Amino acid sequence: MRLGLALGYWGRGPSPGHVPLAQEAERLGYDSVWTAESWGSDAFTPLTWIAAHTSRIRLGTAVAQMAARSPATTAMHALTLDHLSGGRMMLGLGLSGPQVVEGWYGRPFPASPLTATREYVDVVRQVLRREAPVELAGRFHSHPYRGPDATGLGKPLKPITHPLRPDLPILLGAEGPKNVAQTARIADGWLPLYWSPTRPEVYGPALADLPEGFLVAPMARARVCDDVTEGLLPVKAMLGFYIGGMGHAARNFHADLMARMGYEAEARRIQELFLCGRREEAVLAVPDAFADEISLVGPRERIAQRLELWRKGPVTDLLVLSPDPHTLRVLAELNS
Repeated sequence: MRLGLALGYWGRGPSPGHVPLAQEAERLGYDSVWTAESWGSDAFTPLTWIAAHTSRIRLGTAVAQMAARSPATTAMHALTLDHLSGGRMMLGLGLSGPQVVEGWYGRPFPASPLTATREYVDVVRQVLRREAPVELAGRFHSHPYRGPDATGLGKPLKPITHPLRPDLPILLGAEGPKNVAQTARIADGWLPLYWSPTRPEVYGPALADLPEGFLVAPMARARVCDDVTEGLLPVKAMLGFYIGGMGHAARNFHADLMARMGYEAEARRIQELFLCGRREEAVLAVPDAFADEISLVGPRERIAQRLELWRKGPVTDLLVLSPDPHTLRVLAELNS
């Protein structure tokens, strides 16, 4: 199992520690570093900055949101950064949810998310392979565009720039069983949002027969500390925000996933508190047990024992979310 460093997205501004942290991860032998985006900083620009200050570590987006860019634009970002970094780029994509897609990007959330994802990946792969001009008569993505307001002048095009790697890895963030099953068919890897090494059945039978070389790269908050309860507070804060605020009360994929993992009543209570403006109570309502099983928190000996559970399953890459160099160093030592 390889280790990756997950940096997430910016809050109010850029973190001055991200580049030094990525450099330390590279020095410790981490295989990859990952950036994200929500409705603030984008995923590709920070990753390019990190690429310029590192030499070996692979670079991934976890995740770049599909609604933010057309698939051809996303492919341009990926092939450009792959060239600039000497072939270190991995493209992680996510569909996001209706609240963000329609509220922030001003686009309709697709009526068929599976079809929209499949078409998006198809276009990206066509661009990267550069075998022929890009053409797709899709339900959500049409190349050339042939909608009712089209001029009729569009023509199929190949990228001017020759991609460095036609097989640049594409990973998908997927939560529902059908989405995970499709990911195993059309992508090179999967980016689970919450992964419990004791509950792989939550994602259905898709994990039973994964293609050879398929990447399973969950993100986990980690912290080496003496007090487990105190160490879980950042995990609970993240969960409170995602479960309570990252979606509508009637349609929240993160809350639905928590429910499938055995915490349905707790998930609905967190939503209720968060949407009523009682955010601190929502965080406290996150069960310690749930926060604990999807993270690596506690003394070194406890983390060493729990790390064995992660190694026994299908996980190929553990993406560590931690701003603490000491924690990164301990995990590197335990995983060596």
